[in-house]
Amino acid sequence: MNERALSDTLNSANFTPRQGINNALFQRRSIRRYRAESVSRELVEAVLEAAIWAPSAHNRQPWRFAVVETRTQKEQLAQAMGAQLRHDLQVDGVPPELIESDARRSYSRITNAPIVIVLCLSMVDMDVYTDTKRYQNEYIMAVQSAAMAGQNVLLAAHDLGLSACWMCGPLFCPDVVKDALGLPDDWQPQALFTMGYPAEERDKSRKPLEASVLWR
Repeated sequence: MNERALSDTLNSANFTPRQGINNALFQRRSIRRYRAESVSRELVEAVLEAAIWAPSAHNRQPWRFAVVETRTQKEQLAQAMGAQLRHDLQVDGVPPELIESDARRSYSRITNAPIVIVLCLSMVDMDVYTDTKRYQNEYIMAVQSAAMAGQNVLLAAHDLGLSACWMCGPLFCPDVVKDALGLPDDWQPQALFTMGYPAEERDKSRKPLEASVLWR
């Protein structure tokens, strides 16, 4: 069902969604290029305030956020992540030119973003189990909770006139990210958001709803 069809369906059902969240859900895009202008701390705090109102397992709120504002710190983070990326791709046997292309792209995205937010989780307030299976499920619950906070980051940024892009790189080098930013020991990097005022437009598509849904 496309956006127009969805709107017709909602109207025919006398359903009136909140315009703000409906707009954010269907018009948000993952933007990778931003204008050079800075983003105020007030706007960043508004985005993060929305993030911490995500649902979480046991309401333990395991999300943590490291906000990277300075050029120096962004370069340090990008260089450290880039070095790990090069090493991993070399081990994989990727051709050198492709390795450098990937590393340069990652470096550019991080260093050219006005704001970088590293999404982490902490297990300090989560339940502790002695058996591996239940502890693993508890960890997954924390990951899911952090991911929902991350979704709120993307939606809130769009609603406030900003754009953002979710990058999964920290999952592949969590210790590198922790060291580069001097994060607390219990903070486990999960993702990285670049954020700023958009300097590009992007479109996206979705598979038809029936491709992902079973009715029983």
